[in-house]
Amino acid sequence: MTTLQKKPDNPIAHLTDEDIETLGAELDAIRAEVVASRGESDAAYIRKVIDVQRKLELSSRAVLLFSLFPPAWLAGTAGLSVAKILENMEIGHNVMHGQWDWMRDPKIHSTTWEWDNASPSEQWKHSHNEVHHTYTNVIGRDNDLGYGIMRVDEDQRWYPLYLAQPLWNFINACFFEYGIAAYDLELGKNLRSKKRRSSPEFKARGKQVLKKIRSQMTKDYVLHPVLSGPSAVTTLSANATANLVRNLWTHSVIMCGHFPEGVETFERRSIEGETRGEWYLRQMLGSANITGSPLMHLMTGNLSFQVEHHLFPDLPSNRYQEIAPKVQELFERYGLTYTTGSLPRQVGSAWKKVFRLSLPNDFGKKATAKVASIAPGGLLGGTATEDGAAA
Repeated sequence: MTTLQKKPDNPIAHLTDEDIETLGAELDAIRAEVVASRGESDAAYIRKVIDVQRKLELSSRAVLLFSLFPPAWLAGTAGLSVAKILENMEIGHNVMHGQWDWMRDPKIHSTTWEWDNASPSEQWKHSHNEVHHTYTNVIGRDNDLGYGIMRVDEDQRWYPLYLAQPLWNFINACFFEYGIAAYDLELGKNLRSKKRRSSPEFKARGKQVLKKIRSQMTKDYVLHPVLSGPSAVTTLSANATANLVRNLWTHSVIMCGHFPEGVETFERRSIEGETRGEWYLRQMLGSANITGSPLMHLMTGNLSFQVEHHLFPDLPSNRYQEIAPKVQELFERYGLTYTTGSLPRQVGSAWKKVFRLSLPNDFGKKATAKVASIAPGGLLGGTATEDGAAA
């Protein structure tokens, strides 16, 4: 049975088992309708996005041949940043989810696609598709929730190490592709154990990651700068900047989908005996959307519809906007909160949560109580209650 982490108000207490399974059946019907209607317009969409992305990257790298001139550096870096984001978000992430496998095009297929990222596609597909989307927001099972390095819920025990949580989250954002590669390797868990460190499987996977990183770094920091001749140094700086922009953007989008206030977390045992309807319910409560323009949705890989993506991870990304109103109507009809907001609002909410959970749960209460005790009411004999009010 799906079980939320301890909350004063349970947002699903009003739902019966029958309600949950009926909800699941309605979501299955939405999915079946999209699957039945996939066709040439969808195929044309992804082919066009891939074509635009490749032409944008090629033209941007051509402009960077003249990156000694500041206008060329700015134009080339901006274009390359957008191209890398498109390749990572709307193309790579979604192709490797199998969203376009129905086309039976070997060039746009989850089994053959390799993306411009430090993490090899096979390792990413295991940690993301098989683990994250199965155990969405289950504490201790879903490492996408806090990337395995952050405190993400009040019920998690606090340690002084978490005081540095905002700092290492920022560092992780800057080097996000390498953080994802480490996460896919389960690096922390494997390095802690001598048996795991010496495992042939772990060593083989580690070699794959190092090979992929070497290939990516050679392309961006050796090959293209050398081809730029006199503009080698400025081209190298442009590539580094584009990778940084891509990492920060990707990290922000993922944070917005998984971590803002209003997104629920679940107990480890919640997946035991979980039904199809309960799995759907967990996706609905464990995700958040971002409002914005069609261009913004494209740049997020349509993960601005994270709720819909978690419900239907293998449906074509261009269809999420179409089904979002139907999903939102189900939220309203079943008395659930559809968590959504603008990009600045969701980013701010997620970072606020990072800072809040870096501190002990009672930190705010103690600080409030201390202020109340030295306030005029406190000095006149009032007693500070647990929430800081004078009794």
